Amino acid sequence: MLLTIFLAIVICAAVTIMMLAAVAFIQDKKMFSSAPKEFRDVIEPRDEELFYGARVIGWILMLFSFLMLAGSVVIAIWDGFRSAYTFWQFFLRFVLILTIYKLYDMIFFDYFLLMKYHFFQFYFPEIRNVSHGRKYGFNIKSQLLKLLIVFPAISALAAWICTIF
Repeated sequence: MLLTIFLAIVICAAVTIMMLAAVAFIQDKKMFSSAPKEFRDVIEPRDEELFYGARVIGWILMLFSFLMLAGSVVIAIWDGFRSAYTFWQFFLRFVLILTIYKLYDMIFFDYFLLMKYHFFQFYFPEIRNVSHGRKYGFNIKSQLLKLLIVFPAISALAAWICTIF
């Protein structure tokens, strides 16, 4: 259980690094496919780097983030095999990791960074008018759908695949 919590924290850190790399360093509009539609409609493409080498730093951080995510998944599965996990143990591990990640996403990214501290608005001031006056993020329905239906389904499928082997 402790390893599961640790892996969830690593995944949250990896996603945070990924978001930081995309928003602050790379600043490519294509990187915002998961952003609210209202933001994607008003974000203007950035042709110039924030500073010399910013995009290189961003892509290095992005690669590091992907390695952290992949490593976390591999460790979660490998440890489950090593410990002879049953379907329900794998399911609990996967659903716990994904639930912690989604709650972190909803609380930290959507509420704190987007609404309270205006992190995204600092780098993309054109979204200020779209986000002004909102008390919470934009996609609460899709967030809850993922949290309550999609992630448990993915966890069950992953647990089933892991128990086949």
